[in-house]
Amino acid sequence: MPSRGRLAKILLGVAVSAALLAYLFWDVDMHEVAARLANTRWSFLAVSVVLNLASIWVRAWRWYYLFPPGSQPSHLFNALMIGYMGNNLLPLRAGEIVRVYVVSRRGQRFWTALATIVVERALDGLAVGLVVAALFFVISIPAELRWPAALFLIVDLSAMVLLAVLAFAPGWCAAVIRALFHRWAWVERRLMDALGTMSEGLRGIRAGHHFLPILLSSVGIWLLLALAVWTALRAANLDLPLAASWAVLAFVGLGVSLPSSPGFVGVIQAAVVLALALFAVPRTEALSSSLLLHASQFFPITLYGLVLLLIEHVSRSEAARAAAAPVAPSSPR
Repeated sequence: MPSRGRLAKILLGVAVSAALLAYLFWDVDMHEVAARLANTRWSFLAVSVVLNLASIWVRAWRWYYLFPPGSQPSHLFNALMIGYMGNNLLPLRAGEIVRVYVVSRRGQRFWTALATIVVERALDGLAVGLVVAALFFVISIPAELRWPAALFLIVDLSAMVLLAVLAFAPGWCAAVIRALFHRWAWVERRLMDALGTMSEGLRGIRAGHHFLPILLSSVGIWLLLALAVWTALRAANLDLPLAASWAVLAFVGLGVSLPSSPGFVGVIQAAVVLALALFAVPRTEALSSSLLLHASQFFPITLYGLVLLLIEHVSRSEAARAAAAPVAPSSPR
């Protein structure tokens, strides 16, 4: 049984997803939605699925360079697919812990692998921030969305500055922690433990010969994702510019930070509908395309991830136990 805190978060996520779905489907003609889905251009959808899987392969390549030099992690694509499958089926993004567990079974330190995922999320946040900033120059952003977007950019920039300080000045960070929290030993100890874990996870970023692969793979990931979204929109018979796919990516990137049920049900639909509204796409058409886009990502990844569970000799009960394990900071080495 999950703790009260975890149960409350799970229920909140389900409530958010249910509320968004109720709002999106309110007064929508389901016959029209079904008719649009029946007219799916399957060749474009197949290309979208392949492009999305290719982006995950490139993400696995980047993940390799986020580990400290000499780590030699293996089976990262398998771990990623299993983790994404876990995010689709388990609450609270437990798939992230599952993929760390898969990698740690292959000889990597659990906390080092976990720290690389924190760095990965920071890089993704930077990418979403850059996309949001670019959209200001490419399309007309409604006034009600400008302030939230600007606030996100400020928070995103602050997080990048903090990450850079942690990466390149860990000694200075340790001195600040000791100076501010020396009277509260337990707080100081926890913060120093977290700093040690993050510093270990940032060794990959600090390695000079890792910079170019990380940069190139980051660009490749988002280009492939943009093309995957664009082809999915074409599959839904929406002839939109590539800017629309970048808008969808930006809104989805912002939306998945909200609490939701497993698989981000409701959140992805709302994000796609809002993004396509910027391009004057009617709500029913946008909702239909959001269902198609979500299904093209959810089902292939989930099925592929379940197959890879068998290949990696990880049972579903093992994965569930790993996902439910409490996460606490470790001591730096």
